[in-house]
Formats: sequence, structure tokens, C-alpha cells
Amino acid sequence: QVQLVESGGGSVQAGGSLRLSCAASGRIKTINTMSWYRQAPGKQRELVAAVTSGGSTNYADSVKGRFTISRTDAKNTVYLQMNSLKPEDTAIYYCNADIVQWFTSSQYWGQGTQVTVSS
Repeated sequence: QVQLVESGGGSVQAGGSLRLSCAASGRIKTINTMSWYRQAPGKQRELVAAVTSGGSTNYADSVKGRFTISRTDAKNTVYLQMNSLKPEDTAIYYCNADIVQWFTSSQYWGQGTQVTVSS
């Protein structure tokens, strides 16, 4: 089985920074796209940022220029560096990965990590 374990969430004041990490473990042949999503209270889960196996990235408009996604394939880990945080960034952040264990890929999710930004 595959597990995604997130870390790095917490509370910070507006303008501050946090770095989230998500490590995948288990039987893994290949990891395709790795992504970060977030869900604020009363809102739908939304894509924050994604990085392909080739290193291409895309970001939600609301975080462009403030957040940076990166990955270290040797560690099966994806990161989200969050700078200039705003109160509207407050949410539970979830890691997602498209992983091939044998022949086909499946989506896996982490348990979520809380990010709280106070004004």
C-alpha cells in the first residue's frame, strides 16, 4: 500500500512563511504529477499547485508569485514553500500524488495539514 504523510503546517501571522512537505512511501514504481490542494471551511477543495515528473509546474492564480512547489524524486517528496501568507490562505492543505505501483496509476491523498494565517 502507498501512504502520503504531510508535515509543516501550523499557525503564522499574515506576511509570514511556511513550508509544507509530503513524503510518499510504500510500493512505488513511478510518481507522476504531485500536487497540493486546500480546503477552507465551507468551501470546495481547490488545486493550489502541481508539478509533473518532468518538472513543469502550475499554480492557482491566487497563489502565483507567493507559493513555490518543488519535488525531490529520490525521496518521493513534494514541497510547498508558502511566502507572504494571507488570512485567506487559511485551510487544510492536502497532498495528492499520481502513483504507479505496478502497471497503472492511481490517485493517493495525504491526511491533510492545517495552515492558519492570522491578520
